[in-house]
Amino acid sequence: MENMKQYIDEAEAALLHTYNRYQVVLDKGDGVYLYDIEGKKYLDFCAGIAVFALGYNNQKYNDALKAQIDKLIHTSNYYYNVPAIEAAKKLKKVSGMDRIFFTNSGAEAVEGAIKAARKYGYLKDGRTDHEIIAMEHSFHGRTMGALSVTGNPKYRDAFQPMIGNIRFAQMNDFDSVLANVNDKTCAILFETVQGEGGIYPATEEFMQKVKALCEEKDILLILDEIQCGMGRTGSMFAWQKYGIKPDIMTTAKALGCGVPVGAFMMTEKVGQSSLVAGDHGTTYGGNPLATAAINVVLDLFEENHIIDNVNSVGSYLEKKLDELVEKYDFIKTRRGVGFMQGLVFDKPVGPVISKALEKGLILINAGTDIIRFVPPLVITKEHVDEMIAILTSCLNEG
Repeated sequence: MENMKQYIDEAEAALLHTYNRYQVVLDKGDGVYLYDIEGKKYLDFCAGIAVFALGYNNQKYNDALKAQIDKLIHTSNYYYNVPAIEAAKKLKKVSGMDRIFFTNSGAEAVEGAIKAARKYGYLKDGRTDHEIIAMEHSFHGRTMGALSVTGNPKYRDAFQPMIGNIRFAQMNDFDSVLANVNDKTCAILFETVQGEGGIYPATEEFMQKVKALCEEKDILLILDEIQCGMGRTGSMFAWQKYGIKPDIMTTAKALGCGVPVGAFMMTEKVGQSSLVAGDHGTTYGGNPLATAAINVVLDLFEENHIIDNVNSVGSYLEKKLDELVEKYDFIKTRRGVGFMQGLVFDKPVGPVISKALEKGLILINAGTDIIRFVPPLVITKEHVDEMIAILTSCLNEG
């Protein structure tokens, strides 16, 4: 049997080097723990970057996917399939949105949202020079459209020119949004809680003002809930706490809990005045296997009271992280909501994350100076205590 180093050497010889991976080959998971090929156990506070909300090896989830594999995996969108119809119905119920398009990823959901917004503008006045306002420090994906609305030059610079007519405003600064609005603006797009950009939740005031502006000027509000959605902040979608509703929203990550699937959703008004047959498509999107995953995920969210757990254990996680801020001078602050938290350091966090991995704790960063906590949504207070104990030992070692 090959050992860890042999596998890593083979990977480095065969895979395109676009990731600086940790030197671990993961093999299996159970509950909120992962195991590498040598049997070492890790407490997972990353969840595959906010994907594996239900934890690993959930029997009902596994059985549902196995049953669908034995039945039908793919047909294309020339035909209807029952799992997609059921998934759309359930998603409409939990989101309050009206029309759904299934994608293969979050980035593709953003691409579809951009196209829908531009088509909406085009149908209003026949112009093709509409603009979208996005936010600085945002992250929406790596495809060219999603990258164009990602407000971080380091991701974009080497791939210019981007798609045009994008303006950037400051998150939670309504005046900066207002300064960018003109008669060409067709949409305002941002993450309800910025993830990669540093775990910044939208303020209620900002959200309310942007929504009112959009309604006044018939501008579409697009909210990206790819990372912060699906229960992570204590409501099914983070925007639901703000007393507003977007015109278009995107989701992915925990939507399939490991099966690659995303969606963009819209109100009936946008659905009737944007994309029509021939405007948009995807070969794999909404196939029976991917949407069977959505179905069982949404069922398990309800059966296992996942959001209740986020709200009860989430407040405990916040309390324990706040105690670390009080204890260590080099931790500046905590930001976040529910199970989407960040600890901001006054120095790079890479060494701490590497040390934690050695001690059996999986964490990730959000920028160079922030440790991000996006665990499975099924963690308990005991798991929080276990994480804090390991992290504290790493911090004490300097």
